[in-house]
Amino acid sequence: MVSKEQKKHFDHRGYLILKQLFTPAEVDMLREHFMKLRQSDHPGDFSGVDLQSSDPLKRFPRMIHMHRWDETSLRWLLDVRIGEALTALMEREPFAVQTMLYFKPPKARGQALHQDQFYLRVQPGTCIAAWMALDPCDQGNGCLQVVPGSQNWPLLCTVKADTTQSFTDVTVPVPEGTEVASMVMDAGDVLFFNGQLVHGSGPNHSPERFRRALIGHYIGGEAQEVAKYYHPALRLDGSPVALGTSSDGGMCGVWVDQDGKPAIEMHGVEELG
Repeated sequence: MVSKEQKKHFDHRGYLILKQLFTPAEVDMLREHFMKLRQSDHPGDFSGVDLQSSDPLKRFPRMIHMHRWDETSLRWLLDVRIGEALTALMEREPFAVQTMLYFKPPKARGQALHQDQFYLRVQPGTCIAAWMALDPCDQGNGCLQVVPGSQNWPLLCTVKADTTQSFTDVTVPVPEGTEVASMVMDAGDVLFFNGQLVHGSGPNHSPERFRRALIGHYIGGEAQEVAKYYHPALRLDGSPVALGTSSDGGMCGVWVDQDGKPAIEMHGVEELG
């Protein structure tokens, strides 16, 4: 499923798109399933829909940890195609810890640049995401954007984000001139990316198109700890695995000038808050 060249690309750039990993019929089923879920209340879904709000993200808030109460989400999280790809990329079978569904309706804000490992706090190792497009994604409707090669950076210290453009209020800065690549994808494509990789997305400027995405977060099979929000971890056969709980704090890096070039200097401890 993952060729030597694709593995090399992932190791060098920090991400890999596997085209049409899921069929159009599967995508249609998943898209319809989650739209129906969003229209009704379910135990474990605490997002709070506000149909009267002028904010599109209040009318279609993201869903988190659906696999804990929705069988369709659990089957997708543990799907053998995703598992085989992750095992090839990580060189070891991972553990599954989270599902998410971003609806990103027309005119919705995006998410500022960030690193997933900031939230998961995997020790040792890092996390990896499987990000599946349920709609065609491009710059117009706010496709994902990544900073190639940033998987080799440490965790960066966060700064305030522009909340007129991002629904999250923190971001990580990148030096001027840094490459930020747009992940243009078709429905059914799956983007795999390293948990250290800096990524985010811009607003959905489309007047009518959603940018729905189904995401699974996984951690390396060598991991011994993960942040408490991500327990219980599951093996790919669905059985639980006991892990310790990592602390919220940790060292983070800031950009400094080093002989006229940007470099990262570790700078204190940052708490999740």
